[in-house]
Amino acid sequence: MIGTNAVAEHKREIMAVHDAMDVLNGKWKISILSSICYYNKRRFSDILNDVKGISNRMLSKELKELEINKLVTRTVLDTQPVTVQYELTKYGLSLKTIINNLADWGIEHRKIITGKQGE
Repeated sequence: MIGTNAVAEHKREIMAVHDAMDVLNGKWKISILSSICYYNKRRFSDILNDVKGISNRMLSKELKELEINKLVTRTVLDTQPVTVQYELTKYGLSLKTIINNLADWGIEHRKIITGKQGE
């Protein structure tokens, strides 16, 4: 039988995962974070090219949400034309290991699903 403390701890873990997924939920956020994470600093147009299928408007919306959640910072550079650059905050960098692990898992998953493991 599982003790009361173990059940309470499990409920806290489930809530923590739910909280994390609230921030990272959606079709685009992980891909956007991955793009910024891989290159450290990324211009809006570069992220737009990296994340296939996303519109300017949706990218702008998702980046604003990531800023609100203190995962990315937006810097307007004094260039002609004006360049907007994004980078992970110190807090956002805490996702780097998770994103790398997701990428590794995704590579292995694709091999297993396609029957190409061991190659």
